[in-house]
Amino acid sequence: MAEHAADAALRPLAPGPLTRIGSGSVEVTLAPQAGGRLAQISCDGVEWLRSYEDGDAAIAWGCYPMLPWAGRLRHGRFSFEERQYQLPATLDGHAIHGVGYLLRWRPEAQGADSIDLVLDLPCDESWPFGGTARQRILVEERSLKLELSLQADRQPMPRPVLGWHPWFRKPERLEFHPTRHYRRDAAGIATVLQAGAPCGPWDDCFINHQPVVLHRAGQTLRLRSGCDHWVIYDAPADATCVEPQDGPPDAFNLRPVPPLAPGESAAVWCVLEWA
Repeated sequence: MAEHAADAALRPLAPGPLTRIGSGSVEVTLAPQAGGRLAQISCDGVEWLRSYEDGDAAIAWGCYPMLPWAGRLRHGRFSFEERQYQLPATLDGHAIHGVGYLLRWRPEAQGADSIDLVLDLPCDESWPFGGTARQRILVEERSLKLELSLQADRQPMPRPVLGWHPWFRKPERLEFHPTRHYRRDAAGIATVLQAGAPCGPWDDCFINHQPVVLHRAGQTLRLRSGCDHWVIYDAPADATCVEPQDGPPDAFNLRPVPPLAPGESAAVWCVLEWA
């Protein structure tokens, strides 16, 4: 498994069969078999996401859920309840963005403007705790609501970090006003919190409590979320990633890891609104 998973984040991941929802200004194309991701979001015909055709690596297109952790987990190692765990490395010697974006989700319910997706997490060396993940994707008039949850099975698991990784086509302007950021070390992994924001380009995790606004192609997109951690990755010339998540990268090592008790759930939400 570990050999198969090495650098899995960089391997091509084809969309597979696509599903479309949305009957008004906003339309969403979903790829359930490609990590339960949103393959494309359009508003009034303007496409907002980097597509599979723009970059086919599993990590590099659409908008995918991150779970049970977000960002890099250093060397794939962490401890939980006095036991050490080693997860397969999926990018540059680290385990990145969890397992959900690499697996097939199954549709559970679908309407003209909504869909529910479900994923039974593995209980193997890639994630030894199992669990059931759910997504609800709802299109309303000029808005898109995303909900993501993870429920523990019959054994406790580390309380997860959940979030989304959208690859937005390069905005002409980004409005973002964080209060603090995590300093990165030589490996590019978050370490300690500091005030303010570093000079860009960014591949950093910030503390932010305000909506993030993107301007592109004559449209204005406003993102808000219950998450207070946001990763911004704006180094690529053709895309900017704006990632709401409810904890930092390497969270299992940065802070004490409380358990998610059997049957207990963790959940996050995010809303995209077009002016």
